[in-house]
Amino acid sequence: MYTKINAACEYIRDKFPGKIDIAIVLGSGLGPLANEIENPIVIDYSEIPHFPVPTLLGHDGKLIIGKIGDKTVCAMKGRFHYYEGHDMSTVTLPIRVFARLGIEKLILTNAAGGIRADYNPGTIVLIRDHISFFCPSPLRGPNMDEFGPRFKDMTEVYSKAAGEIAKAVAKEKGIYLPDGVYTFFHGPQFESPAEIQAIKAMGGDLAGMSTVPEAIVARHSGMTTLGLSLVTNKAAGLSTQELSHEEVMETAAIAEKNLVALVRGIIENW
Repeated sequence: MYTKINAACEYIRDKFPGKIDIAIVLGSGLGPLANEIENPIVIDYSEIPHFPVPTLLGHDGKLIIGKIGDKTVCAMKGRFHYYEGHDMSTVTLPIRVFARLGIEKLILTNAAGGIRADYNPGTIVLIRDHISFFCPSPLRGPNMDEFGPRFKDMTEVYSKAAGEIAKAVAKEKGIYLPDGVYTFFHGPQFESPAEIQAIKAMGGDLAGMSTVPEAIVARHSGMTTLGLSLVTNKAAGLSTQELSHEEVMETAAIAEKNLVALVRGIIENW
């Protein structure tokens, strides 16, 4: 695994040898955020050693490095998912690479199903915590001692301080930003109504198929993480509409303006 991390890291450093302040992972339909990056250096995943190419609509498979305000950012336009057939070491490879590059701050975004009653499509939610019961641990196997300890505390996976910055930016821009608990599901099938009711009883507010593996590895690696979910649909059994990826993409496009403004403001103030 170290060989893969180092090879990818060296390739990216060859393209951009400078310091990167913040890494961003853009979820389904959220790729337009990358358009905010000035003077971009664009690298196809297919060029980066050991980076697979995403297979999902809305995940372009490009790494974009450039400026937002006075910060240098590195944005993943598209991510790798467990349901695509990758193991967790591949799903979380970019996070290890970011850590090796010396990037200390990470923004994870995703499209998610809303479980809580006030989470309507288009709502942006600040991730306060997650439920990872269905997530195979990305830390399983021999510990990578260069990144973190064998048993890493998960009390504050998502930075409270970064969350306060997000709330302040949202208030300034008039964007509704509740917080909540994100729940990981394997996918690619959407969750059943019974599964959603079980998660709701356990305290889950959002359902999705990403983010948690990356957040765990970021925490293990000592990165400071902020998580944002865009609610693109009511979770299974909470509306009469059949769930579809097309609905996810359509809602993401409508909510794009608020999400872009929020993330840009967070980057400028973090």
